[in-house]
Amino acid sequence: MSKDAFTVVGEEHLLPTEAEVASYLQRGWYLSRKLFSDDEIDALVEASERFYSGQRDRELPARPRRLADWRPADGDVQRHNDYVHYLSDDIGRILNKPIIGAVAARLAEADEVRIFQSTLIYKPPRPDDRTNVVPWHFDKHYWRTCTSDRMLTAFIPFHDCDVRMGTITMVDGSQLWKEVGDDASTAQHFAQRDHGDLDRRLAENAEFNNAEVHKMPMTIPKGHMSFHHCRTYHGSGPNLADRPRRAVSLHLQDGDNAYQSFRQPDGTMVEYNHDTVVRRTERGLPDYADPDFCPVLWRAPR
Repeated sequence: MSKDAFTVVGEEHLLPTEAEVASYLQRGWYLSRKLFSDDEIDALVEASERFYSGQRDRELPARPRRLADWRPADGDVQRHNDYVHYLSDDIGRILNKPIIGAVAARLAEADEVRIFQSTLIYKPPRPDDRTNVVPWHFDKHYWRTCTSDRMLTAFIPFHDCDVRMGTITMVDGSQLWKEVGDDASTAQHFAQRDHGDLDRRLAENAEFNNAEVHKMPMTIPKGHMSFHHCRTYHGSGPNLADRPRRAVSLHLQDGDNAYQSFRQPDGTMVEYNHDTVVRRTERGLPDYADPDFCPVLWRAPR
């Protein structure tokens, strides 16, 4: 695709350069320029507070078995709420920004980028709470029903975000590793797995690839965001600050991504949350291009 195909009128300067794309392909992560204004970020904070207080513009047509859906009764733990772009019009309107898709498309070398999933995250200033730590993992493990290997995630904090706040941390270049020890447990979300086991798997995969575990904490100014490849190992430490860490994890798919069936070694069919809520294709399969749940962020000019 030519460089000109990524044009977003008036915002071309916000796109990654060819050198930055090359770095992403080697390192598995990218720190963006300022893609949101301060007003847009402040509006996300306000909308998230309304969401936490119970405001929903719609509900899911069915409840997936593994839905992350924090409610006040769950207490002062790290909050995860899936499908926030669908449930909240105010949040969805801000996240549905073409420049995010254009940046992702250039990194993924794709003609189209759609939202795949979004999760609203709130990490309270409780360093003693185990839920404040996100163990090492990579997202493709949970996306076995996806055909694409170019998917990526934008991590969007609602404020300046650094190590003290428990920022996202990447393992440099880990998206290029060959995996060892893949089994049925890897398809389970990290919240359902033993942190020690995940640490061991990271070390084993690094050793198998004769690689060093080089951890890169992302220092992200307000309005900026990080992007990481779906096979990049990442995690985050506890929030040591005196205020909550607020963010959205915006998972993105290229236009070629589609559903595929995937079975565990024991024959169990893997199911992603979308498989419960999205429309069906003519073949009766979950449609990961359903515009209600997976809207297009950016598409190359025809």
